Amino acid sequence: MKILHTADWHLGHRLHDQSQIEEQILFLNWIEGYIIEQKIDILLISGDVFDTGSPSNQSLEMYYSFLVKLKATNCKSIIITGGNHDSPGTLNAPKHILGALSIKVVGKATENIKDEVFEIELNKEKVIIAAIPYLRDGDIRRAVAGETFEELTDKYKTALINHYKAAANYCKLINTTKAPVIGMGHLFAIGGSVSDSEQNIYVGSLGHIGAEDFPTYFDYIALGHLHRPQIVGENNKVRYSGSPNILSFSEINYEKKILVLTLEKNKISDIQDAVIPCFRNFYKLTGTIDECINKFPSIVSNSYTLKPWVEIALKEASNVNTDDLKTEAEKYDFDILKIALKNKRRSKGIEELLAETKSIKELLPKEVFKLKCQEMNYELDKNPKIWDAFNEVLQSVKKQ
Repeated sequence: MKILHTADWHLGHRLHDQSQIEEQILFLNWIEGYIIEQKIDILLISGDVFDTGSPSNQSLEMYYSFLVKLKATNCKSIIITGGNHDSPGTLNAPKHILGALSIKVVGKATENIKDEVFEIELNKEKVIIAAIPYLRDGDIRRAVAGETFEELTDKYKTALINHYKAAANYCKLINTTKAPVIGMGHLFAIGGSVSDSEQNIYVGSLGHIGAEDFPTYFDYIALGHLHRPQIVGENNKVRYSGSPNILSFSEINYEKKILVLTLEKNKISDIQDAVIPCFRNFYKLTGTIDECINKFPSIVSNSYTLKPWVEIALKEASNVNTDDLKTEAEKYDFDILKIALKNKRRSKGIEELLAETKSIKELLPKEVFKLKCQEMNYELDKNPKIWDAFNEVLQSVKKQ
């Protein structure tokens, strides 16, 4: 039996307001071909199928078309869990119809833990999968009036760990044949390496757990949320598959991957990764205007022929004129998505930064908050509770 672990597709994602649908379609075509070629039996998608809670019709069409196509392949079972970007309602709405196609969906934490656990038997091999979605505070922890901030976060972390323990205990209860047990999750595990495109999915760092907090009964834990493929805490059985496409220029220096597990004789006999092709070339240039222009001839497309995207960090004075740079770039077949000053002073006020910014979308809420604290001479580093509280409010707003 072969199981493919992937996550963080972020269908509908836009990079600096540029649609990434072309590389998303190429990825879906590629993974369909991979599933056919490698005879994958089970597909696991560990959250963040979509980039927003209200995906476009185009994103939904890509998603459903892909799932339908898999019915003609060797893949006979698909399990999908919700991530922090996903709307539980959107994912769960067609779950009964998809269930008839052997596609199991868990958009949010269920009231009964058994509804997150699935037994799958194929070709005389059996596996049990605990499909745990992104666990929202309100879904797993009951608030009590008058709780302090520390009590709130401690209880969330405890409830999160207990949810995984309950899933593992139920798996143990029904596992009469000593089949391998796989847990799915969508969270930040301490020790993981992040990029610029991940959101902090809970207050500060207080809701994060380590590899050692997962139940040892799981033979493998298929995680989503972090976009770099990686092993957590040097524990070979706790892994992030990473995102299949580049979602930030901070992700261009490592390969994108999927993970494939082989099950034989009631054991996970092998864990291998497979490199996903780079469907679009990304370039990050650093230097003076002249130095960057000299690098333009080296910017080329790849065999997928998508136009390369470029981000430029200039080592110039704050009042530099970039017209020559833009004019020269028009001679080449690539798009510059962003031009920024590498040595720009971070202490500028909000009004000054806004005056130099083409669009308010270029400013992140966290940057604005930090800048405002600097203007008010408020030492944010010495008051981590305020930073954590801001993150809590920010995440609450993003869910609406």
